[in-house]
Amino acid sequence: MTKEEAMQKEQPPLANGRIGLGMMRIDSLDSSGIRALYSAARGLGITLFDHADVYGREWHDCERRFGSAVKLAASEREEIVLQTKCGIRMDAPGLDFSAEHILRQVEGSLRSLGTEYLDVLMLHRPDTLVEPEEVARAFDELEESGKVRTFGVSNHTGGQIDLLRTCVRQPLIANQVQFGLGHAALVAQGLAANMEGNPQSYDLDNGLLTYSRVHGMTLQVWSPFQSGFFEGSIFDLPGQRPLQSSLSRIAEKYNTSSSAIATAWITRHPARMQVILGTTRADRISESILGSKIVLTRAEWYELYEAAGYIVP
Repeated sequence: MTKEEAMQKEQPPLANGRIGLGMMRIDSLDSSGIRALYSAARGLGITLFDHADVYGREWHDCERRFGSAVKLAASEREEIVLQTKCGIRMDAPGLDFSAEHILRQVEGSLRSLGTEYLDVLMLHRPDTLVEPEEVARAFDELEESGKVRTFGVSNHTGGQIDLLRTCVRQPLIANQVQFGLGHAALVAQGLAANMEGNPQSYDLDNGLLTYSRVHGMTLQVWSPFQSGFFEGSIFDLPGQRPLQSSLSRIAEKYNTSSSAIATAWITRHPARMQVILGTTRADRISESILGSKIVLTRAEWYELYEAAGYIVP
């Protein structure tokens, strides 16, 4: 076992289950609504709560709303996983992975969430001006001070992760990416490899799915039910009628909902992805949790894949 593999094995799990709850939309709720959503999620077994410093109308808005509404006791804080992201700028164009920016944003997140530490800190999308030495300096300081326990990235390719690893000594345990039946390029590119003239065969992410499995990184899936880049829900778009029909038929077989089957499609993949829901509805959380426990057959998985418009050679 390599040193990196040994360090990876020592890391605590990101969460008890395959479903986490994203906090991007809680700015539409008042404090009582946030408390109700949190309590419902915890009652359903959710332990992972995903934040970012740019969620909301201003810096740390949703983090602050969450921290103020929930007011975690020390014992409860140890039972959940709080993760946040930084790097996207709200006050200037582009991204900033400088050590100063990372450290400043983490301090703001800690104050806003009302916690002394983060379980996971992610770099929010790739910064092409990144200097890995700067990221390493920030990560070392945050780890040594006990303010961040583990680290990850979002929307990074394997090559971008390897670049960070030239200086960053901590394992990068997770990569948060968009994926689902309406945005399945992660698997489509590999399935359609070496098909000349087929756009599905174009490698746009440098084999990220395979890279993540080889290196033991957890892929966390955001916007799992969106078609394309926020074109709309796969359950509502007229152009997704074949997919909706397959989802409905398979859902009837399992006596569940289409959203549960759409979740099951993601969690059926052996990469063992985690689904980060963006909902503020407890019933949607419950449906996805149920879906994560359904093991689709290979035939059902590929039927849904093809119904979503992708090609199996």
